[in-house]
Amino acid sequence: MKRVSAYLKMQVLAAIDYAEGTRRYQRIRQVAAMQFLDEQGQRRQFTWRTIQTWYSRYKKHGITGMQPKRRRDLSATRKITPEQLLEAINALLPRFHGGRINKRELYRLIIEKGIIGSDQLAQTTFYRFIREYELLSSSDTAQNKKRLAFAMQYANQLWQGDTLYGPYVRHESRLLQTRLIAFLDDASRVLCHGQFFLTENTDTLVTTLKAAFYKRGIPESIYVDNGSIYTSLELTLVCARLGCILRHAPVRDGASKGKIERFFLSVRERFLTRALDLSSLEALNAQFTRWVEEE
Repeated sequence: MKRVSAYLKMQVLAAIDYAEGTRRYQRIRQVAAMQFLDEQGQRRQFTWRTIQTWYSRYKKHGITGMQPKRRRDLSATRKITPEQLLEAINALLPRFHGGRINKRELYRLIIEKGIIGSDQLAQTTFYRFIREYELLSSSDTAQNKKRLAFAMQYANQLWQGDTLYGPYVRHESRLLQTRLIAFLDDASRVLCHGQFFLTENTDTLVTTLKAAFYKRGIPESIYVDNGSIYTSLELTLVCARLGCILRHAPVRDGASKGKIERFFLSVRERFLTRALDLSSLEALNAQFTRWVEEE
């Protein structure tokens, strides 16, 4: 049977608060008659006993009770993400001088150089990641993939989100590089919200999303990449509680988020090339807000 993610469980539990009925068991039976969309867009329905079990676990253990139980040895083979392995591979590709890449030699170099530890990445897992995510495919493959013109029909049907490395600003007598976290509406190309931060983590992501929600409302779905903050439990639960479907782009396929990437190109060419005041993060964000609203 297909596993139920924490995202979907929290979406079901959230429906209890709005279901009809004066008693909890009545509302749970109402929710059992509903259908919910999972991350793949498939409709799912659950029995009232299943929902009652989830509710009891949530009340007793909180969010941790919503996580599906996994094999004890499962984490031993998946301590890294495909993105981390891709970074390690790209760091070593120049050693092959554009010639044929020997996978066994590549794995040996990754472990020998200490980029990834052998306890984090088994050789069989290395081969499987390369095969499943096509990590050794030419970078031109995704770029040359046939693309069809696509856009949602209405605003707030889909937001695209991503992070851009920004300029260095002065902070407490040090120069620190900023990150721009932004969300763009797919249909209207309106910037829902964008903000520069000194760090890229779940707190700064939630701050950006909260501002975007206040400005533009709640979208039907959000489309992001597989970066650590975009696959975090916090974002999953936020989307689940709000009834917003969280979707992730394929690995190595940045073009699938073409609209936000095109916006970032405009930021680089039309905003970051200016003589900006980089004396503080606040000054940078004030200039960015003026640029977005006026130009």
